[in-house]
Amino acid sequence: MSRPNTLSVFYVDMGRYFHSEVDIRSPWHQVLAAFWQRYPNPYSTHVLTEDVLYREVTPSNHLLSRRLLTKTNRLPGWAERVFPTHMARAVYVLEDSIVDPQRHTLTTKTWNLNHNTLMTVVERCSFEEDRSRPTWTKLRREAWISSAVYGLARPIQEFGLTRFKSNQAKAMKGLEFALSKIQTEAPPNLHGDQGESSEKHKPLPPQATATSTQKPKQFV
Repeated sequence: MSRPNTLSVFYVDMGRYFHSEVDIRSPWHQVLAAFWQRYPNPYSTHVLTEDVLYREVTPSNHLLSRRLLTKTNRLPGWAERVFPTHMARAVYVLEDSIVDPQRHTLTTKTWNLNHNTLMTVVERCSFEEDRSRPTWTKLRREAWISSAVYGLARPIQEFGLTRFKSNQAKAMKGLEFALSKIQTEAPPNLHGDQGESSEKHKPLPPQATATSTQKPKQFV
Protein backbone atom coordinates (compact mmCIF):
# COMPACT_ATOMS: atom_id res chain seq x y z
CA MET A 1 0.00 0.00 0.00
CA SER A 2 3.00 2.31 0.50
CA ARG A 3 6.35 2.54 -1.24
CA PRO A 4 9.44 4.25 0.25
CA ASN A 5 11.23 6.72 -2.00
CA THR A 6 14.10 8.08 0.08
CA LEU A 7 15.59 7.51 3.51
CA SER A 8 18.40 9.49 5.11
CA VAL A 9 19.94 9.88 8.55
CA PHE A 10 22.75 12.24 9.60
CA TYR A 11 23.99 14.49 12.40
CA VAL A 12 22.60 18.02 12.69
CA ASP A 13 23.72 20.41 15.45
CA MET A 14 25.09 17.58 17.60
CA GLY A 15 21.81 15.67 17.27
CA ARG A 16 20.36 13.22 14.78
CA TYR A 17 18.17 14.02 11.80
CA PHE A 18 15.86 11.54 10.06
CA HIS A 19 14.15 12.04 6.72
CA SER A 20 11.97 9.75 4.60
CA GLU A 21 9.54 10.04 1.72
CA VAL A 22 6.84 7.47 1.03
CA ASP A 23 4.20 7.11 -1.68
CA ILE A 24 0.89 5.83 -0.29
CA ARG A 25 -1.36 4.11 -2.81
CA SER A 26 -4.56 5.72 -1.54
CA PRO A 27 -6.24 9.07 -2.30
CA TRP A 28 -5.61 11.93 0.11
CA HIS A 29 -9.13 12.05 1.55
CA GLN A 30 -8.87 8.40 2.60
CA VAL A 31 -5.42 8.92 4.11
CA LEU A 32 -6.80 11.90 6.05
CA ALA A 33 -9.67 9.79 7.42
CA ALA A 34 -7.27 6.98 8.32
CA PHE A 35 -4.98 9.44 10.11
CA TRP A 36 -7.76 10.39 12.53
CA GLN A 37 -8.84 6.76 13.00
CA ARG A 38 -5.45 5.06 13.23
CA TYR A 39 -5.62 4.40 17.00
CA PRO A 40 -6.02 1.87 18.38
CA ASN A 41 -4.35 -0.59 16.02
CA PRO A 42 -2.34 -3.80 16.58
CA TYR A 43 0.93 -2.17 15.44
CA SER A 44 0.91 0.78 17.85
CA THR A 45 0.30 -0.81 21.23
CA HIS A 46 2.86 1.63 22.70
CA VAL A 47 0.27 4.40 22.19
CA LEU A 48 -1.88 4.32 25.31
CA THR A 49 -4.24 7.32 25.01
CA GLU A 50 -5.18 10.17 22.69
CA ASP A 51 -7.11 13.27 23.73
CA VAL A 52 -8.28 16.27 21.70
CA LEU A 53 -7.24 19.46 23.51
CA TYR A 54 -8.26 22.02 20.91
CA ARG A 55 -9.95 22.16 17.51
CA GLU A 56 -10.90 25.09 15.30
CA VAL A 57 -11.92 25.79 11.71
CA THR A 58 -10.32 29.06 10.65
CA PRO A 59 -11.92 31.71 8.39
CA SER A 60 -9.69 30.36 5.58
CA ASN A 61 -11.31 26.91 6.09
CA HIS A 62 -8.25 25.28 7.65
CA LEU A 63 -8.79 22.74 10.42
CA LEU A 64 -6.41 23.28 13.36
CA SER A 65 -6.12 20.56 15.98
CA ARG A 66 -4.03 19.88 19.04
CA ARG A 67 -3.99 16.43 20.62
CA LEU A 68 -2.22 14.90 23.59
CA LEU A 69 -0.87 11.36 23.17
CA THR A 70 0.44 9.13 25.94
CA LYS A 71 3.02 6.54 24.93
CA THR A 72 5.13 3.98 26.75
CA ASN A 73 8.84 4.68 27.15
CA ARG A 74 10.79 1.51 27.80
CA LEU A 75 14.47 2.29 28.36
CA PRO A 76 17.30 0.05 27.11
CA GLY A 77 19.04 -2.14 29.70
CA TRP A 78 22.10 0.08 30.00
CA ALA A 79 19.92 3.16 30.58
CA GLU A 80 17.92 1.45 33.31
CA ARG A 81 21.18 0.96 35.22
CA VAL A 82 22.07 4.66 34.86
CA PHE A 83 18.78 6.49 35.39
CA PRO A 84 16.57 6.34 38.51
CA THR A 85 14.18 3.41 38.72
CA HIS A 86 11.35 5.78 39.69
CA MET A 87 11.63 7.68 36.38
CA ALA A 88 8.23 7.75 34.69
CA ARG A 89 7.97 5.34 31.78
CA ALA A 90 5.14 7.26 30.10
CA VAL A 91 5.89 9.93 27.52
CA TYR A 92 3.42 12.77 26.89
CA VAL A 93 3.46 13.97 23.30
CA LEU A 94 1.74 17.03 21.80
CA GLU A 95 0.54 16.80 18.22
CA ASP A 96 -0.39 19.95 16.28
CA SER A 97 -1.96 19.57 12.86
CA ILE A 98 -3.29 21.72 10.02
CA VAL A 99 -5.65 20.37 7.35
CA ASP A 100 -5.98 22.39 4.14
CA PRO A 101 -8.94 20.89 2.23
CA GLN A 102 -8.37 23.14 -0.77
CA ARG A 103 -4.75 22.14 -1.38
CA HIS A 104 -5.30 18.60 -0.06
CA THR A 105 -2.54 18.75 2.54
CA LEU A 106 -2.20 17.62 6.15
CA THR A 107 0.80 18.89 8.10
CA THR A 108 1.62 17.67 11.60
CA LYS A 109 4.24 18.45 14.21
CA THR A 110 4.78 16.39 17.37
CA TRP A 111 7.18 16.74 20.30
CA ASN A 112 7.55 15.22 23.76
CA LEU A 113 6.61 17.26 26.82
CA ASN A 114 8.55 15.31 29.46
CA HIS A 115 11.98 13.64 29.64
CA ASN A 116 13.36 16.58 27.64
CA THR A 117 16.76 16.46 29.32
CA LEU A 118 17.08 12.78 28.55
CA MET A 119 15.90 13.12 24.96
CA THR A 120 13.82 15.43 22.78
CA VAL A 121 12.18 14.17 19.61
CA VAL A 122 10.50 16.61 17.23
CA GLU A 123 8.71 15.12 14.23
CA ARG A 124 7.15 16.86 11.25
CA CYS A 125 4.98 15.06 8.68
CA SER A 126 3.40 16.30 5.48
CA PHE A 127 0.66 14.35 3.69
CA GLU A 128 -0.05 15.81 0.25
CA GLU A 129 -2.05 14.63 -2.73
CA ASP A 130 0.17 13.54 -5.61
CA ARG A 131 -0.76 15.99 -8.37
CA SER A 132 0.36 13.63 -11.13
CA ARG A 133 -1.46 10.65 -9.56
CA PRO A 134 -4.55 11.83 -7.63
CA THR A 135 -5.16 8.32 -6.29
CA TRP A 136 -1.79 8.44 -4.47
CA THR A 137 -0.62 10.48 -1.48
CA LYS A 138 2.92 11.65 -0.76
CA LEU A 139 4.17 11.43 2.83
CA ARG A 140 7.29 13.34 3.84
CA ARG A 141 8.54 12.66 7.38
CA GLU A 142 11.33 14.50 9.25
CA ALA A 143 12.56 14.08 12.81
CA TRP A 144 15.16 15.79 14.99
CA ILE A 145 16.52 13.84 17.97
CA SER A 146 18.72 15.41 20.64
CA SER A 147 19.88 14.78 24.21
CA ALA A 148 21.27 17.08 26.90
CA VAL A 149 22.80 14.34 29.09
CA TYR A 150 26.49 15.16 29.44
CA GLY A 151 28.73 12.30 28.39
CA LEU A 152 25.87 10.10 27.22
CA ALA A 153 24.24 12.26 24.54
CA ARG A 154 25.64 10.27 21.62
CA PRO A 155 24.44 6.78 22.70
CA ILE A 156 21.10 8.22 23.82
CA GLN A 157 20.62 9.85 20.43
CA GLU A 158 21.56 6.61 18.68
CA PHE A 159 19.04 4.74 20.79
CA GLY A 160 16.43 7.42 20.11
CA LEU A 161 17.02 7.17 16.36
CA THR A 162 16.72 3.38 16.41
CA ARG A 163 13.54 3.59 18.50
CA PHE A 164 12.09 6.29 16.23
CA LYS A 165 12.75 4.26 13.08
CA SER A 166 11.06 1.24 14.65
CA ASN A 167 8.07 3.29 15.78
CA GLN A 168 7.62 5.06 12.45
CA ALA A 169 7.61 1.69 10.68
CA LYS A 170 4.86 0.59 13.08
CA ALA A 171 3.06 3.89 12.47
CA MET A 172 2.99 3.20 8.73
CA LYS A 173 1.59 -0.28 9.34
CA GLY A 174 -1.01 1.21 11.66
CA LEU A 175 -2.00 3.79 9.04
CA GLU A 176 -2.30 1.04 6.41
CA PHE A 177 -4.41 -0.97 8.87
CA ALA A 178 -6.79 1.98 9.27
CA LEU A 179 -6.86 2.51 5.51
CA SER A 180 -7.77 -1.11 4.87
CA LYS A 181 -10.67 -0.83 7.33
CA ILE A 182 -11.94 2.32 5.63
CA GLN A 183 -11.66 0.84 2.15
CA THR A 184 -13.42 -2.40 3.05
CA GLU A 185 -16.28 -0.88 5.04
CA ALA A 186 -19.67 -1.36 3.46
CA PRO A 187 -21.50 1.86 2.51
CA PRO A 188 -24.19 2.89 5.01
CA ASN A 189 -27.80 1.93 4.39
CA LEU A 190 -29.52 5.18 3.47
CA HIS A 191 -32.93 3.77 2.59
CA GLY A 192 -34.08 1.76 5.59
CA ASP A 193 -35.40 2.92 8.92
CA GLN A 194 -32.20 3.83 10.73
CA GLY A 195 -34.02 3.92 14.04
CA GLU A 196 -34.64 0.18 13.89
CA SER A 197 -31.40 -1.10 12.44
CA SER A 198 -30.82 -4.78 13.10
CA GLU A 199 -27.09 -4.20 13.62
CA LYS A 200 -26.00 -2.92 16.99
CA HIS A 201 -23.57 -0.03 17.22
CA LYS A 202 -20.06 -1.06 18.16
CA PRO A 203 -18.81 0.81 21.24
CA LEU A 204 -15.81 3.02 20.63
CA PRO A 205 -12.71 2.77 22.83
CA PRO A 206 -13.06 5.16 25.80
CA GLN A 207 -11.23 8.43 25.23
CA ALA A 208 -11.48 11.96 26.50
CA THR A 209 -12.82 14.59 24.10
CA ALA A 210 -12.46 17.69 26.21
CA THR A 211 -11.85 20.84 24.17
CA SER A 212 -9.73 23.66 25.51
CA THR A 213 -11.09 27.18 25.29
CA GLN A 214 -7.59 28.63 25.03
CA LYS A 215 -6.14 28.85 21.54
CA PRO A 216 -2.75 27.11 21.26
CA LYS A 217 0.17 29.45 20.62
CA GLN A 218 1.88 27.20 18.09
CA PHE A 219 0.70 25.30 15.09
CA VAL A 220 2.94 23.71 12.49
